[in-house]
Amino acid sequence: MLLNVSRPVPKQPAAPALSSTGVCERVSFLVVYLAFSILFAGLPITGQIQGHLAAPDVLQPSPLTVNPEQIFAGLVKHNENRNAKLRSYSAIRTYAVTDTNGKVQAKEIVRMDYVAPDRKAFATIKEEGSSIVRRLVLGRLMESEVVAALGQDHRDSSITPANYRLLVLGEEDLGGHHCLVVEALPKRKDKYLFEGRMWIDSTDFAIVRIAGHPAKNPSFWITRADFVREYEKNGDFWFPAKDETFVDVKLYGKKILTIVHRVDSINGAKSAAGAL
Repeated sequence: MLLNVSRPVPKQPAAPALSSTGVCERVSFLVVYLAFSILFAGLPITGQIQGHLAAPDVLQPSPLTVNPEQIFAGLVKHNENRNAKLRSYSAIRTYAVTDTNGKVQAKEIVRMDYVAPDRKAFATIKEEGSSIVRRLVLGRLMESEVVAALGQDHRDSSITPANYRLLVLGEEDLGGHHCLVVEALPKRKDKYLFEGRMWIDSTDFAIVRIAGHPAKNPSFWITRADFVREYEKNGDFWFPAKDETFVDVKLYGKKILTIVHRVDSINGAKSAAGAL
């Protein structure tokens, strides 16, 4: 399978009747809709600008004299600097939809190629499991990302003062990074915004981890949704490392969408992770 910007994105089919197959197809679309809403609308994706969540550890009080306005400014400035340097990158991604027992319903390994400022393409390397779930969940997730990169599906969901209030909670070391920990509070009930915590590298002003849930329930069928996204530094850049989205769907149960990212090359040069 190859997805690129020249491939038209298919229109969403009409909702099927609620037969056993119909329920499967409808809630599969809801899973991808939720995943796209959370993971690819407003959260940093390239060069920078998810069981249920465990209780947070006790945080260190922050001795740094930093306020939310400075955090927003730092995120924007450092993100712009990184994006200006990022001409292209490639990553190997492993998508998987599983139940809470770890049984894989569908899995797909793909290569994602990004060319600045707005070109993404996906090529399938390996796939297994349900073809319906791969098509309705994983395929649509990738197609949605291509459209979002082009700006054709733009929504005001960025992490900015217009959309969020930030509360500084303290500091915490996470994966070798000293982080400011902030609470992100959406300014409106919007399914494309989230409520949760962000761990921000205090030196790079890069997001290391985000954990939360949609600010507004995206569907009647979804009774609970949580996500975690983790980033890792690669050279001068920060890229997604792992996404986990946990959903509890009426008549369908709990499902987990996991995406593992491995950066293969940056600006045409083989990355340290890709060389492993």
